[in-house]
Amino acid sequence: MNRAQEVAAKLGRLVNLMEEAGADGVRLRGIDWFAWVTAGGSNVVVLASDVGVAEVFLTKEGAWILTDEIEADRLRDEEIVGPLQVWSHPWADASAKDAFVNEQAPGHVLSDRPAPGEDPLPASAWSMRWTLLDNSESGRLRTVGRLAAEAMTEALTACEPTWTERDLAAAGSAALVKRGLEPGLVMAAGERRLALYRHFVTKDDPVGSYGGLVFCARGQGLYVSITRFVSFGKLDERSAEAHEKVRTVEARVLEACRLGARFDDLYDTLRRAYEDVGERDAINQHHQGGLTGYRAREVIVTPDTKDVLPPNCALAWNPSVIGAKIEDTIFMDSAGAHQVLTLDPAWPTVESTFGPRPAVLEK
Repeated sequence: MNRAQEVAAKLGRLVNLMEEAGADGVRLRGIDWFAWVTAGGSNVVVLASDVGVAEVFLTKEGAWILTDEIEADRLRDEEIVGPLQVWSHPWADASAKDAFVNEQAPGHVLSDRPAPGEDPLPASAWSMRWTLLDNSESGRLRTVGRLAAEAMTEALTACEPTWTERDLAAAGSAALVKRGLEPGLVMAAGERRLALYRHFVTKDDPVGSYGGLVFCARGQGLYVSITRFVSFGKLDERSAEAHEKVRTVEARVLEACRLGARFDDLYDTLRRAYEDVGERDAINQHHQGGLTGYRAREVIVTPDTKDVLPPNCALAWNPSVIGAKIEDTIFMDSAGAHQVLTLDPAWPTVESTFGPRPAVLEK
């Protein structure tokens, strides 16, 4: 399936959804939905925003990309394929866009980010994104995973104990950007702050003897997540034990990740695994991840999440204890088999019950 065919298939799914809801139109404003409909296209200008400079608008009669005249030619030339028409308005006359929408769909309109008078998408719309299309979406995700893993290896291989956390984050961001990926999240921490915080948002501490780096990287609209650590000198015994614990917890939840497994059951698997490694409170000290895709987390598992694992989904668990975390993006195919997408062959590994898993890089 090429991109144009993928776009056509997704527009057809949206038309079905619209008819089931008795709606006249659908407006999709978010960066996530734009990328999904356009098979990896981007409406991003401001990286920190969750909406872009264009939206997808769909009725039973047509499908449009709505934008202003600043963006129209670039989007048409570089981002849009398939049966989507680019409709533009003067940048200073944003009201023209709403007038066009009202003309085409004067009644009931659904939206991912509804404005007054619009209704939210049904939950089924969001969950249909969780299953990735074979050899198109899943192929793009594999590419993004490989590139993010290479960027991680590059940054931590170059890291020195005299670097600051900001130096490490900058190296990671540069390694992502030069590979065509967007640094949706880059966090770096040195030995002092790794022992204090789960979300160690980058500051100016020195890396020192032990550092960690986290990416949520976006490419072609899809996210992958990856965390790695570096030790200058042999990893101390306490840290080695912490990493062994999170590998054990991860292996338990991955073993439980089968087609149709309920998210609340997977949460319970994690809870019991932490108890078994002597870290009963760890599950309350950080979220455990879940599904990734067009958002860094499409689903974060909780005790109350009743949805089930679909085929062809992207898993991103992140078990953690003080000073250690394990995080990769793993594709589960239609047969329930797992493939780690973010493990660079150049990165050192250790064996776990799940197979090769990332070790701490010792320099």
